[in-house]
Amino acid sequence: MAGLAGRTALVTGGGRGIGRAVALDLARAGAAVAVAARTSAEVEAVAAEARGLGARAAAVVADVARAEAVAEMFRAARTALGPIDVLVCGAGVAPSAPIVKTSEEQWRAAVETNLSGSFYCLREALGPMTERGWGRAVAVASIAGQTGYPYIAAYSASKHGVLGLVKCAALEVASRGVTVNAVCPGYVDTPMTDVSIARIAEKTGHSPVDLRKRLEETSPQKRLFTAEEVSALVLFLCGDAARGINGQAINLDGGTVV
Repeated sequence: MAGLAGRTALVTGGGRGIGRAVALDLARAGAAVAVAARTSAEVEAVAAEARGLGARAAAVVADVARAEAVAEMFRAARTALGPIDVLVCGAGVAPSAPIVKTSEEQWRAAVETNLSGSFYCLREALGPMTERGWGRAVAVASIAGQTGYPYIAAYSASKHGVLGLVKCAALEVASRGVTVNAVCPGYVDTPMTDVSIARIAEKTGHSPVDLRKRLEETSPQKRLFTAEEVSALVLFLCGDAARGINGQAINLDGGTVV
């Protein structure tokens, strides 16, 4: 496990799923953790769990799709815990529809939360990190950011954008002790996936059990991945052992995209 004692982390999308797993693993590694998401009860609960692990923790309510909310989120996190050394961009939405039925609202939600939200967070984080000469930023992307799938054009396009953002940011800070990377999971067994399955079931009439099985079949390992697996990869990228890894999009998909 990466030793992060004395470091301070900010995790967006930290109230559930991958973000929650990351926040708790960072706490176990010794970091102070600011847990951020839109739902107050969820971030308060995860922050309490982190404190139960012996970490300093703060809950911050924020919508990363709004630049001013991101700026306030960073101010609140710094006030509570100190300068941010580790940023994990885990907030995301995953609308699904054929392109011809994708609404402007669905498109904007995906792009503004997944892509613009990551941009706003990196813009806030990277300057202070480079000034201090150490920092780690990890974006939770998706294998949908590396290849196409039907019915998720808005989501896939936003995640492709995140990977471009990561590559550019990584080169800008490479000489300053800061790394920027992305992790690209396949389908992960999280509440977001449950919502997607329920939405598809409602539209198609297929059973949720059958739909889950179809998602499992998309991986050569014939399974959904766990939030803990993704978190372990994120945690590694945050440690000093990964200091030579920069600007990368690392798949965790059982060999789906090769």
